[in-house]
Amino acid sequence: MPHLAVNDVRAKYGSLEVLKGITFSIEKGEIAALVGPSGSGKSTVLRALMGLTPITGGAVDIAGETMNYSSAKEVRAARDRMAVVFQQYNLFQNMTVMQNLTLAPLKIKKWDKSEVMSEARRLLGLVGLSDKAEAYSDQLSGGQQQRVALARALALKPQILLLDEVTSALDPELVNEVLDAIRKLADEGMTMVIVSHEMAFVREVADKVVFMDAGQIIEAGTPAELFDTPKTDRARDFFSKILRH
Repeated sequence: MPHLAVNDVRAKYGSLEVLKGITFSIEKGEIAALVGPSGSGKSTVLRALMGLTPITGGAVDIAGETMNYSSAKEVRAARDRMAVVFQQYNLFQNMTVMQNLTLAPLKIKKWDKSEVMSEARRLLGLVGLSDKAEAYSDQLSGGQQQRVALARALALKPQILLLDEVTSALDPELVNEVLDAIRKLADEGMTMVIVSHEMAFVREVADKVVFMDAGQIIEAGTPAELFDTPKTDRARDFFSKILRH
């Protein structure tokens, strides 16, 4: 049984259909990478999974349970199982790193404080920021802030992590520190759906690559299949241009 199954999912912005029957699945602990040109619908898939963009057709199953996105209660249930990290860090500027990590688990989830604090310290260690627990956002680099955003998402103990171009707003020298943190999550067996333009990284960590264009999946397969022997003309054209640089 797939950990996440996206079945013929459709979405519209007004009269414009932006997702046109998206279907893919991943097993527990696997990583699916959504790639393709700008405007192809990659980020919209993540927004739809989180209930931020209304789904107008199809279904999403998590561990065999179909999510009913027309129900606010079910949307909250989906968000309990998934967490998303966007391009912008969206950290609370008036809070320390530790406060950013523990706010939702303590105030919203009402989890045990000692366990929350212990898990927050573990996650800061995981992303290489144990020494920044009491720092404020403006004292951190962009790469450090994005790693805090990763840790904050993980503090809610999601089953599935969604990452939307988390390195695109970073200076090139800061990209690798964020990618290293994601590699550690992969080693821990976190199920992930990532949108990324870092093709070398996608090739390294992804179990499945989904190539999208104009709101549709053009081709999907292993990184070797997509990068080395794409079957469609559109995928061949895209990867020949991307991998040349």
